[in-house]
Amino acid sequence: MAYDLPIVVYDANVLYPFYLRNLLIQCAVDRLVAARWTDEIHEEWIRNLTANVATLDRDRLLRTRDLMNRALPEANVTGYARHLPGITLPDPNDRHVVAAAVECGASLIVTWNTKDFPARGLRPHGLRKQSPDAFLLALHEEAPDATIEAARNARRNLTKSCRTASQFIEALRRQKVVRFAKVLEGYSAEI
Repeated sequence: MAYDLPIVVYDANVLYPFYLRNLLIQCAVDRLVAARWTDEIHEEWIRNLTANVATLDRDRLLRTRDLMNRALPEANVTGYARHLPGITLPDPNDRHVVAAAVECGASLIVTWNTKDFPARGLRPHGLRKQSPDAFLLALHEEAPDATIEAARNARRNLTKSCRTASQFIEALRRQKVVRFAKVLEGYSAEI
């Protein structure tokens, strides 16, 4: 793409589900967006995932984190703590996400917890929020071919699961990416 990529911060809850994480990272690898996160965001999704799925090995998830950081070395935001005092949200524990977005010049936070990021808390920082489903739909509207290519690449990353396009689409649907999964159904022969 010839223009500057939109900078987006992925909240921990969108990195938690495997298939969605894979697709969102692929969108950044394929240069649809400039994804950003922090060590704190990584720690949150890894901590929650290991707490909720006893069979998952923390070391395996740390390797996943390291792969993400290697694939997108510019994604990890640091130096954001200085913005924390100027951020007001219903849950103070979410301020670090907004602070990271401010630090890196993001325009968007991709999160399932849209209620935790009210517009009145984001607007002063020039930020918006979107669910991953709405985010992927917007990417597809802006760059349909590139978004379908990213979905194709995301499915190809899955060497141990989702061998078919239908399985991949169904996995996304189970992870609440319902509207974008519906779009992908129309491209199942291509992904």
